[in-house]
Amino acid sequence: MQPVPYSQLTKGSFLIASPDIDSGIYFRSVLLICEHSPTGSFGLIINKNLEIELPEEIINVKEISNPNVQIRAGGPLQPTQMMLLHSSEDLGEQVLKVCEGVYLGGDLQFLQESIADKNGPDIRLCFGYCGWTVGQLEREFLSGQWFLHPANAKHVFETPSDKVWQAVLREMGGKYATLSMMPEDLSLN
Repeated sequence: MQPVPYSQLTKGSFLIASPDIDSGIYFRSVLLICEHSPTGSFGLIINKNLEIELPEEIINVKEISNPNVQIRAGGPLQPTQMMLLHSSEDLGEQVLKVCEGVYLGGDLQFLQESIADKNGPDIRLCFGYCGWTVGQLEREFLSGQWFLHPANAKHVFETPSDKVWQAVLREMGGKYATLSMMPEDLSLN
């Protein structure tokens, strides 16, 4: 398989942590690039579950009827800021289309209505985000810290969070599929 050129580092791509990242929040992370421009980049980690108490005025946990709502640690920057990833295209200009079937944004009314609807859209409440200054992400990619693959809604919303890293690498094939079989703790090998 040919290595993906960094020129394909675009909004709507997955950044997959290489095995060289062996600790911290980026260990076996899969990030969704939500914006990439000459002024910098930002993305959200999609595969790190987060257990937190949410204020009732934002989300009343007793009123969550939508089984498709999950909470994620979106990244290390501003961890108290909530970003909303979802599968609803009904909000028009209020949201940013990241890739097919994945949207970023929405207001509190949309969130509250969506979580109360048992047939509501897939929702990922991401706390915090990942950000890079001009050229920083390109340097990290070129140094081998990240692999690149086109993003899709299936891995954002359907693949269990603890299986996303392996699933995306397997989908990439070749040496990446081999890497997907590495145990988390190499001392157990």
